[in-house]
Amino acid sequence: MKHDILQKIGLVVLPKILSIYLKTLRIEKSELLKLKRNYEVEINPVFTFWHSKMFAGWYINRSNKSAALVSKSKDGELLTRILKNWNYKITRGSSHKGGKEALGEMINLIEKGYSLCITPDGPTGPPQKMKAGCVIAAKKTSVPLVLIGIGYSQKIRLNSWDRMEIPLPFSKVVVLFDEPIYVNKDLTYDETSQIIINAEEKLNRINYQAEKIAKGA
Repeated sequence: MKHDILQKIGLVVLPKILSIYLKTLRIEKSELLKLKRNYEVEINPVFTFWHSKMFAGWYINRSNKSAALVSKSKDGELLTRILKNWNYKITRGSSHKGGKEALGEMINLIEKGYSLCITPDGPTGPPQKMKAGCVIAAKKTSVPLVLIGIGYSQKIRLNSWDRMEIPLPFSKVVVLFDEPIYVNKDLTYDETSQIIINAEEKLNRINYQAEKIAKGA
């Protein structure tokens, strides 16, 4: 009973504390190219960043009309509270439980104008190995996939499956938006698989670049 009460208090208080803490960070974003279809209609992309970078990844997209896929685990419940506090539209599911249904709902949200935010190696890894969901969502909706590299000038790294990185207060955060990737609906399975491999390699590359810039290397 006492544990349940403390858990409920934590679900209310922690999102507010986290928001205050993240406001201390010095975030520097690269200019995101204007994404246009036929040079006229703005596109809502699928944003992708690694699970270990989620602290900044979710935070920087909070002011957009964003939707997120969050696992049905207990940890997912806390993340849901945090993201709702940042005005995200939430769908619960993962590649293990409810993933197919969740992907269908996320596609519907994209078609309604939401930008989809995904950690493609979540919720259980392996770390920095891209699952197909973000590419499939982009393919089925014809919106671009935008990879986000994130680097911290100072951080601590947790001993979790993803080696979660937590930026220290007042540290610099460098955010690099990569060129949009458009995935043709007519691509074969093998061609789509190659895009997933290429996107994984590129996401690792721009994360490395963001880290170097953040540390002044």
